Amino acid sequence: MEKKNRLTELPVVFMLAMLCCFLWGSATPAIKIGYQIFGIENSDTISIILFAGIRFFLAGILVIIVQSIMAGHFIKPEKGSFPSIFKLSLAQTMIQYFCFYVGLAHTSGVAGTIISGATGFFSIIIVSLIFRYEKLTLPKIIGCIMGFAGLIIMNVVFGETTVFHFSFLGEGLVLCSTISLAVSGILVKKYSKDFNVVMLSGYQFILGGFVMIVVGLALGGRINLVPQFSAYLLLLYMALISAVAYSVWGILMKYNPVSRVSIFNFLTPLFGVLLSAIFLGEVEQALSWNKLAALILVSSGIYIVNRKYEKA
Repeated sequence: MEKKNRLTELPVVFMLAMLCCFLWGSATPAIKIGYQIFGIENSDTISIILFAGIRFFLAGILVIIVQSIMAGHFIKPEKGSFPSIFKLSLAQTMIQYFCFYVGLAHTSGVAGTIISGATGFFSIIIVSLIFRYEKLTLPKIIGCIMGFAGLIIMNVVFGETTVFHFSFLGEGLVLCSTISLAVSGILVKKYSKDFNVVMLSGYQFILGGFVMIVVGLALGGRINLVPQFSAYLLLLYMALISAVAYSVWGILMKYNPVSRVSIFNFLTPLFGVLLSAIFLGEVEQALSWNKLAALILVSSGIYIVNRKYEKA
């Protein structure tokens, strides 16, 4: 009798998926704390690009090192893979994280986290209506409606007059980053048919991070060198978020059905809002009725979209 792989057991899947979602949810407060520690002003876009580039260059190196150790040999770019690495890096790192980092500097951690949860909804729309890889089922439609309704409610400000608050430099750019990430997910699915997905991810991080570092330095971006050792531990942690979470998530996806793993995605905005409230002091925002309603709608929408519906 064949021994069952522990990575397919539900408790193991749950714990490892929750670890990934915790790491991804912690990225928002970590980035905003990083701005404060390294003295990066919200208006200093060039230094923000440089800061993001350093993080993802380190993340790419860590992904390659970790996966090389696990594989027992050094993972190098496969022959003919550079065009795919470049296109993936453009969508997943350069465009996505430029929009996310700059947008996050002009909005709160709570709002940024909730908006970033919309990635799955854009993925469904793009993959179903543009690429036509999947069918747009009723649960997917319901989930998308709930998710986008949550984003609208989150930006409604009530007072003497009801106002819909939406800043392009803030919420707008974060929203653009979710669209770019959705596109990159489809590119990963497409290119992984011909190349190792871990190799693609690691080297696209390295390429994207390197380009952002060069652009940031060339245009005058600067990162203040601070004496606190904790500052560099934070930078290392931010790099590990991508390296560890991606590696663990990739292993879970390898040994389990996609729907069984992706259903846990709804935990990411939950962790993000909780950690933003704790570390950024955004308790009032996190507990405001429209933010809570938005969080519930977005998380529920993600759950409904990813839930595996089967005939009785």
